[in-house]
Amino acid sequence: MLKNNYNFSTTFCLKGGMKLDMKFAIIGGDLRIVKLAEMLAKEENQVYVYGLEDAEEIKNNTNIIQCETIKKTIENVEIVIGPIPFSSNGETINTPFSKKEITIRELMHYINAKVLIAGSVTPEIYNMANDEYVEIIDIMKREELAVLNTIATAEGAIQIAIENTNKILHGSRVLILGFGRVGKVLARKLVGLSAKVTCAARKDEDLAWIKAYGYKVTNINTIGENLNKYDIIVNTVPHMILTEEKLKYVKQECLLIDLASNPGGIDKKAVKDKNLKFVWALSLPGKVAPITSAEFIKDTVFNIVKEIYK
Repeated sequence: MLKNNYNFSTTFCLKGGMKLDMKFAIIGGDLRIVKLAEMLAKEENQVYVYGLEDAEEIKNNTNIIQCETIKKTIENVEIVIGPIPFSSNGETINTPFSKKEITIRELMHYINAKVLIAGSVTPEIYNMANDEYVEIIDIMKREELAVLNTIATAEGAIQIAIENTNKILHGSRVLILGFGRVGKVLARKLVGLSAKVTCAARKDEDLAWIKAYGYKVTNINTIGENLNKYDIIVNTVPHMILTEEKLKYVKQECLLIDLASNPGGIDKKAVKDKNLKFVWALSLPGKVAPITSAEFIKDTVFNIVKEIYK
């Protein structure tokens, strides 16, 4: 990891938090990243941005400098922050607040020998970064951010359930596939709304914890005909779980929600063929709580900076 290549000052707040006086480059990104730029600027950091020219919130901020080129954006910075997720096609970075098309290869060339913090980075992108001596830190692999993001993901899933069913959640039979971070938080929140929650997992350890929390339990490997009793089924597993064969047991009025990243865990073609109610809910933290998500990202960026320059 790169260390001590740049000079910057840090001051520590009375409550033990870290206040930085740094220069950051932010290139591309969604509303979470726009809010992050605002937060960094508010804390007296100098923020250079590119690929965010359509973001009205940051146009009149004196600590945020809109740059004309990537080179100008990053030439005097310690840390470069990219989109979350970084790319949707493996060729260009995500820039919803810009009409510019920024290729990954071009960006890596200009970042050369600096640190890039971004999210959901694929192995192919790491290879491009290695060619240009760029160190990438995938912020979505940071445990503190992953845990905090589950809160927004769970609340977003509940919002989707309320908006897409004609029954209240109180008393509804809900099946959660997977008992990882999201499954645990979502189950707890649904039980708080008096839903009848069943959690499905494979590992004996997870099945034991489901019982310990007091939820109904089933083994993912044995689900099938029992799927017909649920009003809502939420998948959190990033592997195919609800195949065409298993979907035939799902009742017509059941709502299916897939929270897993591509390719998801529910057969989309089969869902369409059977005309089932289905929502593939990706990147919920950025959609339902961009300000809170930006705060979580900012805290994680500060943690990364402290580790780099300790």
